[in-house]
Amino acid sequence: MTNPTSSPQAAPRARLPDFLNGLALQEGIHPTRIDGVKLMHTTQSFPRAPLVYEPSVVIVGQGHKIGYLGGERYCYDRDNYLVLSVPLPFECETQASPEAPLLGLSVSLQPALIQELLLQLDEGNAVFREMPRGICSAPMTEALEDASCRLLQCLSSESDSRILGPQLVREIVFRVLQGPYGGALRNLAAQHTHFSKIARALKRIHADYAHALDIDTLARDAHMSVTSFHHHFKAVTSNSPLQYLKSIRLHKARLLMAHDGERASAAALRVGYESVSQFNREFKRAFGSNPTEDIQRLRASGGGAAPASQTASP
Repeated sequence: MTNPTSSPQAAPRARLPDFLNGLALQEGIHPTRIDGVKLMHTTQSFPRAPLVYEPSVVIVGQGHKIGYLGGERYCYDRDNYLVLSVPLPFECETQASPEAPLLGLSVSLQPALIQELLLQLDEGNAVFREMPRGICSAPMTEALEDASCRLLQCLSSESDSRILGPQLVREIVFRVLQGPYGGALRNLAAQHTHFSKIARALKRIHADYAHALDIDTLARDAHMSVTSFHHHFKAVTSNSPLQYLKSIRLHKARLLMAHDGERASAAALRVGYESVSQFNREFKRAFGSNPTEDIQRLRASGGGAAPASQTASP
């Protein structure tokens, strides 16, 4: 087997951790000068725990993460990137240390950009019959890693970030679209696929999670029967609609407590729970401890922000 570091073509793989090490300096997840691009730096390992990711491409230059959903494992590390085409609650573990922190970046996925790329590929009106899951991991390619290096490189300059950054985000999304699991992004951008209808239902849940939502309403909005809606929803998210809604409410409440200092009772009411005792029971079932103990543990582990911030992004 050829040693990849011996070839000039493999140079980007040697550079990616260096760029990240020079830019991702703060613990946690932080935005950059380029809209939709975030940097990750974690010096602690975290055991398997529930979180929520927004639609994004996650590229890891150093360290190791494993996602779990519906009995499947999704590794994203130096050799594999992660794609989430819809916002998904799932479980994740992180392997990192102060000597070898996890370093990575995430790029937000916007349906409008995907649709624009498909039109330029003459695929704007294509019909995609596959029903992909909303999460996948795929082998890193030289082209994708090279684009990631150039994106990181331009972050050091305000003018480069403003002018070149959006084009490099576009290139990264294009590379993912051309990858082995680009079908999920194609389905997301299409107007009348079951996948796109479920994606719109997920958007509705994230906007209105604090209000009363029922399957009949969501199915009607998606122009699907309740049976069909439930079936396709679970195919995409590995959760029933009600399970998904409950998970989103719990994660939103966790953010309110960890970041905004809300008491459990107030957070429960703000995310749509009518019974605080029911909220406490379901919170403990989801996160393994009651709200007070969970938030104390998060803050003691390094500012509450590490795992909790992952409820919004990688």
